[in-house]
Amino acid sequence: MNERMLQTLEYNKMKDQLKAYVSSSLGRALVEKLKPSSTYEDVKEMLEQTEEGHKILRLKGNVPLGGMKDIRAHVKRAEIGGMLNESELLEIGGTLYAGRRLKSFIETIFEEDLIDIPHVENLVDGIAVLAELEKQIAQAIDEHGEILTSASSALRSIRQQIKSHESAVRSKLDQITRSKDHQSKLSDQVVTIRNDRYVIPVKQEYRQSFGGIVHDQSSSGATVFVEPQSVVTINNQLREAKVNERREIERILMELSEGVQLHQEALLENTNRLAELDFLFAKAFYARSLDGVLPTLNDERHLRFLQARHPLLEADEVVPIDVEIGDTYNSLVITGPNTGGKTVTLKTVGLLTLMAQSGLFLPVEEESEASVFATVYADIGDEQSIEQSLSTFSSHMTNIVSILEQLDHESLVLFDELGAGTDPTEGAALAISILDEVYQRGARVVATTHYSELKGYAYNREGVMNASVEFDVDTLQPTYRLLTGVPGRSNAFAISRRLGLNERVIKGAEAEVSAESQQVEEMISSLEEKRKEAEEEQRAAEKWRREAEKLHSELEQELEQFEQEKEKQLSEAEEKAEAEVQKARTEAESIINDLRELQKEGHHVKEHELIDAKKRLQDAPPELSKKQQKIKKKAKQSQEIKEGDEVKVISFGQIGTVVEKINESEFQVQLGIMKMNVSKEDMEKRKTAPEPKKTKPVARVMSNEPVKPELDLRGERFDQAMHRVEKYIDEAVLAGYAQVHIIHGKGTGALRKGVKEYLKNHRNVKSTRDGGMNEGGIGNTVVELK
Repeated sequence: MNERMLQTLEYNKMKDQLKAYVSSSLGRALVEKLKPSSTYEDVKEMLEQTEEGHKILRLKGNVPLGGMKDIRAHVKRAEIGGMLNESELLEIGGTLYAGRRLKSFIETIFEEDLIDIPHVENLVDGIAVLAELEKQIAQAIDEHGEILTSASSALRSIRQQIKSHESAVRSKLDQITRSKDHQSKLSDQVVTIRNDRYVIPVKQEYRQSFGGIVHDQSSSGATVFVEPQSVVTINNQLREAKVNERREIERILMELSEGVQLHQEALLENTNRLAELDFLFAKAFYARSLDGVLPTLNDERHLRFLQARHPLLEADEVVPIDVEIGDTYNSLVITGPNTGGKTVTLKTVGLLTLMAQSGLFLPVEEESEASVFATVYADIGDEQSIEQSLSTFSSHMTNIVSILEQLDHESLVLFDELGAGTDPTEGAALAISILDEVYQRGARVVATTHYSELKGYAYNREGVMNASVEFDVDTLQPTYRLLTGVPGRSNAFAISRRLGLNERVIKGAEAEVSAESQQVEEMISSLEEKRKEAEEEQRAAEKWRREAEKLHSELEQELEQFEQEKEKQLSEAEEKAEAEVQKARTEAESIINDLRELQKEGHHVKEHELIDAKKRLQDAPPELSKKQQKIKKKAKQSQEIKEGDEVKVISFGQIGTVVEKINESEFQVQLGIMKMNVSKEDMEKRKTAPEPKKTKPVARVMSNEPVKPELDLRGERFDQAMHRVEKYIDEAVLAGYAQVHIIHGKGTGALRKGVKEYLKNHRNVKSTRDGGMNEGGIGNTVVELK
């Protein structure tokens, strides 16, 4: 991928967007080095890495990436025995903490086992946790890059000395500045520092009054800064203590630097892995910002971008487009007005291809497909060169010549306004010849043009498809929508009418246009009207489908709620009835006990009558059973089950077919796509398998209507069309045809592909081919029958 092409397709501007999502200079450096790969395996791995980062963001919402620094230069200096300063060591400690925190975060996701992230897991596994070195740095250096007093006992002692000496010096100097004898000799009653020594400001004429050392004087010379003799000794002691402090700090820094040297390999490996992770998550954050999706990747140079949006355009301004190339056709010729979106379409196709080959998600809809091209070539925009004295045409042609010298079957080529800048007749002829050359070499090509001659080009060439950018004549504005399969129509006359040009002038102009051109325009106009009608019908059908799905979902919920409520009420009724029965039993037992007491007292109550009464009470309660008990009771009834019977498996509530009898109490049952062993008691017989009928000769009843030598499927739905093809081939064979035509049109190619796949394996089909120039081209499949 050459730099000029990347610049043309604004790849570097896209990378600038990506840079906004890195967390460190480590990730930024990898973004700057990012280039599209032309190897399928590499692209697949890069997309998988981005997908893993995207999964983590969806699961956790964010990732702790702060604190990473590029410490490789620091580690290299420590490696050769250099002493690192406080800020360098602080960056190393911060990076160690960042790596440990990120590793812990990712390991938590591993433990939850909610998503599969092998690439991230591999990167994180290689991050070494150097807890001791991290702790030593944190205990020695504060967050502002200053050595802590607690870094060593020696440093603590030295700093206590410094504090003591400073206090003594300031105390003596304060006594001098407050003394009434000396106040008139001082320029100001303050203690200041010169040459790292405490001094007082003395008027020039009194410099000898204090003795000691003069360290500085004011710019006017009226004031000198004197270190009085009385504090020289203490200042010397203070100076010595500060030298000792510096030596101790250097010793501490050297000790920490040696620790860095000891772990140099682990630190460098950590840095490299953190850079990869920062870059990986930057791609994931960028994907989220674009509302991007993972495209299906293929190595067949087939692009299918659904509702694709250019990432550099504002989301509320861009008009999504559907564009496909490389399946049923390899060349796409786009016509339409200026500023209608043709160039944006080219750049969208080119940039999205480069993004996919860089391991990035695309701003497209689900089920979009991307492929890997060895090279992408683009000739886009005004290439006029004043420095080289080249016209627009010459500059374009120079670029095209270079492209034609290098492209092959693994290339994607983008031509903007092919053949423009010269005589229209010659330019159109040249454009057609260039497109033929690119097509013959097997490359995929998307080209835009103004030339009307190229509108018919797609109809006369197999593997070439027309497309156009839509223009609204009523508003005199482009809609920026891409219409595949429909060439752009000239709107000059319609626009002129809308702008008020005299009708007589327009009629005169129309008379100058050939009848053939007028027919082409009328055909294009008719195609546009039919397309709009089809889109309206599709929108209406989609609306009804959504409403039906919504209604179906609501009914399912209501049915489920009804069943739950029914079960609840049954359960409550059973509980209530059981409670009443239990109450009755308790009362009855009480009555019987009272009767026994009466019997004991001599009243005439027979024992067998008490026993009979108690038995009747026990038998009195109704048999209350749960739903499952009722079902099991019903299932246990005598029923004969054999292979082929339709049964209901009670425990699952599913209907199935008996496949095989395993033993007297167990059968194998087909439930949907599953086969399972089910006990006889868990089955309820629904339908008995039909008895096999004796085969009889069957006579085919032929229709009185003769079978035509062609079948027209245009406008048919796919399922209905395939059913008609199956029926038609059988009728054609019986009618004795050796060859038939199946007309399916060009369209999106789905119906054509389906027909060819079906015919390829049909027992009565000898061969198939596309129609010739006079047979409808690729819109007609000619079938040779056996």
